[in-house]
Amino acid sequence: MLRTEEKGPVTAAGTAHDAVRGHPVHPVHPVHPVHHASGSGRPPRVTVAVYAADPVLRVGVVQQLRQRPEAELVDDADAESAQVSLVVVDGLDDDVTALLNRLRYNGATRAGLVIGTLGVGGLQRVIECGVSAVLRRSEADQDQLVHLVLAVANGEGVLPGDLLGELLGHVGSLRRSALDPGALSLSTLTAREAEMLRLVSEGLDTAEIARKTSYSERTVKNVLHEITTRLQLRNRAHAVGYALRNGLI
Repeated sequence: MLRTEEKGPVTAAGTAHDAVRGHPVHPVHPVHPVHHASGSGRPPRVTVAVYAADPVLRVGVVQQLRQRPEAELVDDADAESAQVSLVVVDGLDDDVTALLNRLRYNGATRAGLVIGTLGVGGLQRVIECGVSAVLRRSEADQDQLVHLVLAVANGEGVLPGDLLGELLGHVGSLRRSALDPGALSLSTLTAREAEMLRLVSEGLDTAEIARKTSYSERTVKNVLHEITTRLQLRNRAHAVGYALRNGLI
């Protein structure tokens, strides 16, 4: 469970182990009360709830944001109504995805993501959760965090340059497929699906694929079932053969 202590150095280490175990993830408490400026001509602060399963990751983000007048950290009681929900994790897993989806359907808040490693298919997975503002943890200095918070509050998208290129390439593939529905292309499979089929073709079983991709065995089974169902294939071997024949892996 997320702790609320605010001690320790600012560091980029840590993982979302509590989220992996399925424990509830709670936002941080503010360090001290923050009041909106009145009559100063300055815009009101953006209210921010920080979600992080690893206390070191949380402390680093909180220490940076609490020094800035643009952001107001909220406590547990007000977390659901914060303008921005900042999710800080080491990587994506099923529990992080579930949290992002829960925040997606909370009309009072918008979510931003600070992450260590996205992994194969991570960008698409994040976008499917309704998140369009992503910052790599290694780049999360004070100015970048504030930029992310303000962008999320304004409904703007933020992506690192290489991820933006990946997104544009994916959109281009989808458009080409829409113009020529009969044409087979890499967009027939998502990056995650293609990676799992590659591992199947190398002889890995469900448990080995789960360890290799950092997904749960349930997720691996669901992804492979989705491929065979959508493409009307009989089994995994048929799916691998289909993908190889059509240049999808």
